[in-house]
Amino acid sequence: MSTPGAHQAEQLAREQRHLASGISEEAQVGARVFASGSGDHLFDTEGNRYIDFAAGILTQSVGHCHPQVVAAMQEQIGKLWNVHDCATPGRAALGEMLASLMPHGLDAFCFLSTGAEAVEAAIRAVWSIAAPGRNRVGALRYGFHGKTAGARQLVHWDIGHQSFSGNSILAYSPYCYRCPLELSYPSCDLQCAKLAKRHIARDNVAAFFFEPVLGAAGVIVPPPGYWDIIGEACRAHGVLLVADEIVTGGGRAGTFLASTRLGIEPDLVTMAKGLGSGFPFAVLAGRKEIMNSPAFGAPGSSSSTFASNPLGLCAAQTTLDVIVAEDLLARVLRLELRIAPQLQQLAERFEAVGEVRGLGLLYGIEFVRDKASRTPNPQAARRVFTLCLDMGLRLCLGGHILRLAPPFNVAEESVDEALAILERAIAQQQQEA
Repeated sequence: MSTPGAHQAEQLAREQRHLASGISEEAQVGARVFASGSGDHLFDTEGNRYIDFAAGILTQSVGHCHPQVVAAMQEQIGKLWNVHDCATPGRAALGEMLASLMPHGLDAFCFLSTGAEAVEAAIRAVWSIAAPGRNRVGALRYGFHGKTAGARQLVHWDIGHQSFSGNSILAYSPYCYRCPLELSYPSCDLQCAKLAKRHIARDNVAAFFFEPVLGAAGVIVPPPGYWDIIGEACRAHGVLLVADEIVTGGGRAGTFLASTRLGIEPDLVTMAKGLGSGFPFAVLAGRKEIMNSPAFGAPGSSSSTFASNPLGLCAAQTTLDVIVAEDLLARVLRLELRIAPQLQQLAERFEAVGEVRGLGLLYGIEFVRDKASRTPNPQAARRVFTLCLDMGLRLCLGGHILRLAPPFNVAEESVDEALAILERAIAQQQQEA
């Protein structure tokens, strides 16, 4: 068991005297003080070991402290840290590597520091080429694009008395388990996508922002045909497709972009999280005619204080080097065949598990009071999350959803151990309920 002791309790009490209280639910409920990481494992300040099936926060694509990343960062930190967005040797190399991995035509890049910053840059890029009268954008209900004002405006995320309905039109997401239209796939004939198509057809819509797989909403994977309808509508009406691949970009779906696996051809793509091994790094990728347009291509339009900093570039370059050299995208697909069937068995066995969704190395487990009512059960999710931590497994908690997203190079024995712990934790929670 990996239960926290007095030392961690003391550390938590010290930081809480000065730390703003709005940290993640995972951090609040888990109450662990992590001291080190290696590969697919984390260790707390008392030496307890945890299999990290959250990969940091979906950031550690090649695990914690990969030797090649450590060596490259140690070398870079002794050379150069920041010269605004001036040219450095690493920027050219990273641009060439990304161009070789991205779909054809997405070969112009803006290097930034966070996912939300990349989304904000994508919004600016859209408005830089939008025709007169095209003053609205589309997005998906339940989507998440960051916590900055522009990113929140996309999904009408209000805070306090501040209203952000703005110029965004919300379409239905493909949340089949909780269909807002009370239909069932495939007899629904994808009405959610057809309703989105109506929004896209409006003359004043400039772009459609979306997550190919909705991550924070609970790993909502669209049914076959959903993106075909929306993609075709965007092409027909001259609406830009902007893929938010902050979570999935870099290989988590088993392809470098989830868009590729799902048959989407975006005009702009945002990526962050897993590209930089936990170091702040993000990128906006797009077609040259957008990225180099007169407005977005003007001096300073795509720069910021930490954009293109050599440390972030180095972290991303080396992380991608490891992914390519170790053929980790193919490994993600192999591990999917190992993990997905076992997770599906949990959904069939336990009353508290409403649905399991996912692809590649990204899964969501939705906890409910019972399968008949499908009433969300955040208490069950928290209990399973805590039990898993106590047994040595770290997951990602959010409301009534647990997300699983291990590093791409997670050991197969770690996978087996993690799934066994998860099964025991769910069984114990169900017995206690």
